[in-house]
Parts: sequence; C-alpha cells; structure tokens
Amino acid sequence: MSPPIKPPVSRLIAAGLAAACGAAVAAETPAPSGVVTLSTSASVEVAKDLMAVTLTTTREAQDAGAVQAALKQALDAALAEARRVAREGQLEVQTGNFSLYPRYGTKGGITGWQGTAELIVEGRDMPAIGQLVGRVSSMTVGRVGYSLSREVREKNEGEVSARAIAAYRAKAAEYARQFGYAGYAIREVSVSSGEPPGGVVPVLRSQMMAASEDSALPVEAGKAVVSVTVSGSVQLK
Repeated sequence: MSPPIKPPVSRLIAAGLAAACGAAVAAETPAPSGVVTLSTSASVEVAKDLMAVTLTTTREAQDAGAVQAALKQALDAALAEARRVAREGQLEVQTGNFSLYPRYGTKGGITGWQGTAELIVEGRDMPAIGQLVGRVSSMTVGRVGYSLSREVREKNEGEVSARAIAAYRAKAAEYARQFGYAGYAIREVSVSSGEPPGGVVPVLRSQMMAASEDSALPVEAGKAVVSVTVSGSVQLK
C-alpha cells in the first residue's frame, strides 16, 4: 500500500501566510463608528370592505342516509336562494364543511347519526349579504367575519409606506445634524407591513334563530389598522 500523498511544503507555507495576513487585516480594521440604528412606523385605520358569513345546519336521525338527504335538502334550498342574488366580487357563495358521524350509546353501539353542512357567503356588498342571510330559512348563522380586500390593503400599504420611509429619512437627517455630521448614508434597511387578521364574530343560538327568520342580519364591519415599519441602520457622514 502506497503512503498518502502530502501537499508540497510551499503550498502549506503559502496557505499559512494567507491566513495570517487575513487575520492581521481583520485585527487592524476598526469597528464602524457613527452608525445609528433607527426604526419608524406609520399606520392608518381603514374601513373593512369584505364580509363573510358561514351558514350552518345540523340534522340527526337513526339512519345515515336520512341524515345525508336532509342535509342536502337544506343546503340545496340555501344555494338556490343565494344563487339568485350572487354577483362576482360583491356576493359570492361556496359550500363549506359537510360531515356525517355516528352517535354511540352507553354500551358502545351506534344509536343514530348526526351531520352538519355549511354554506359560505362572502363579498363586498354587505347589505345584500345581510338581506340574503335573513331570507335563508333552511340554515342558521354560525360565524360572521370582516376583513380588508387585497386591493384596499395594498393601496393603503403603499401610502403608509411612503409616510414611514419619509419619517425614517427625516429622523436619520435629524440625528446626523444633532451629532454634528453633514449627512448620512443608509447601510441596511427593511420594510415590513402588517394588518390584524379579519375578525370572526361567533353568533349565539338566540341570534341564530332570529337570523333564520325573514329579517336582514345587522352589519357593522368596523375598521382595521394597516401599519408599515421601516427599520435599519445609517452611517453618519
């Protein structure tokens, strides 16, 4: 068996010199001075423009097929009512959860079946959604949620970002002046935006029964806060 091949001595010496030079340069490089870390933010309150209502119904019987048929009948009736007034972007409808599961007795055997079905109505036309919910008699209101549409959120984020960036630049310039510098240069910066998730309002059983009668669901969307934060560091010059 031949002995392992060793690298030439000259190569080892060159590598050692390079490492030593690099360490010396790093040791001689002074720590950056005149660096200031900054953070600014801006926000705006915006009226929520999207509404989502989840209609639900529960059925139970001894036979699974009977439960499924009853759920389908209730869902079909609600869909027929919703499709008459559906408009893209303004009032849209889609089916939600549809589940069927057994009920067990004290001895472990199946004593019957129970199931639930959901229908989700959402869009920008909140009054129309509220009126539709009041007309649907085969299902009741389970959840109500409000949020911002992507278009509204992005439009406001653009305006708020401009304000936050202007505030960041103004603060950097003011700090430079106060520390006796002529100006500044941005070293690194990050921009982040945020908006609280859409609120979901649970509906009590008494409200569910009232909403199933021929009366519109009360609508109060409220507002959301769109905020932008600019953070980073600047080199005073």
